Amino acid sequence: MQKVFENIKGDRLIWAIVALLAILSFLPVYSAASDLAYSRHDGNTFISLIKHFVHLLLGFVIMYFVHKISYRYFKGLSLVMMPIVIVLLVITMMQGTVMGGASASRWIRVPFVGMSFQTSTFASVVLMIYVARYISKTKDVVITFKSSILPLWLPVFLVLGLILPSNFSTAAIIFLMVLILVFLGSYPLKYIAIILGSGFVVLVLFVMVAKLTSGPLNVKVTTWENRIKNFSNNEVTEADYQIEKAKIAIASGGIKGLGPGKSIQKNFLPQSSSDFIFAIIIEEYGLIGGLLLMVLYMWFLFRVVIVSQKSDSIFGKLLVLGVGLPIVFQALINMAVAVELFPVTGQTLPLVSSGGTSIWMTCLAIGVILSVSAKREEIKQQKDIENNPLEILSEAI
Repeated sequence: MQKVFENIKGDRLIWAIVALLAILSFLPVYSAASDLAYSRHDGNTFISLIKHFVHLLLGFVIMYFVHKISYRYFKGLSLVMMPIVIVLLVITMMQGTVMGGASASRWIRVPFVGMSFQTSTFASVVLMIYVARYISKTKDVVITFKSSILPLWLPVFLVLGLILPSNFSTAAIIFLMVLILVFLGSYPLKYIAIILGSGFVVLVLFVMVAKLTSGPLNVKVTTWENRIKNFSNNEVTEADYQIEKAKIAIASGGIKGLGPGKSIQKNFLPQSSSDFIFAIIIEEYGLIGGLLLMVLYMWFLFRVVIVSQKSDSIFGKLLVLGVGLPIVFQALINMAVAVELFPVTGQTLPLVSSGGTSIWMTCLAIGVILSVSAKREEIKQQKDIENNPLEILSEAI
């Protein structure tokens, strides 16, 4: 174990934040998963806790090995992985499986393993790395809109188009994150405006076509419309049962909360251990617990910006922001949904909610960030050795 800690590189504060979020997630997940345990595991809540522990353990293993890879290799890997991602998304649309009543085209079952995988989360990480690679490569080149359509925007819209029919919120978040990343990479504003307008037109056309059909797409689009209408009208209908229960949970928590494991709404709130775990956290740990989580995510954002600024290359800077910002953005959306500041989206709370795919892809992204900061540390150490003759002599001995 000591050897493992000695080999841990990168920003130690990010390691600490991630470890703290993981540790703090156990009690809420164990408590919130009780309803799921009774429906799936004959009342054995310990199974849910073990599954969450295994998911986090595998996530940390992924993070450890990814952070040992030099971040420069991710440039080439993104090119290789993009076709694979597109193929996976196509397979997901064709052979998706139902997970707890969720859309059948979000998940695919991994052969011979007996587990399911949400491909859109993996696609988002790969796509952000791919966009960071392109923007960094063209940083000192005059970009024309025509020259960037095929290498940049075609893969982006292809991935988004494959995710959109089953998961509008994820597609919207990815699109927004891509726009923010290209803006930070000094992509011309007039071209960003064209892409934003094009995206809106494509979405309107998709909705119009879906409304003309009578299949799953029509049902999905109608669900989106109802959620937005109910949110804007401040109405609670049968479809918004989960929001009503989340608000009751939050109101019950007060300042200090009811105490660990004492949530009442976990027995009535659907997805209480994943999409709405923030409401359960506030019910059990109060406003203090909710603010602590927010502080940790904001602290993580601060460290992401620091690592980005200290990176030794444009690609490193954009890479850190590209995979780091979506984690914080997703966390804020999850919290906003729980307190009814945002329509229901189905986004989990990174590293806190239960769910293997979400945890693993978050750890993958954090591993990439740590890889960039580890490279910075390596360069700094090399400079210190070069500037210190005694160090050079001791190394030689």
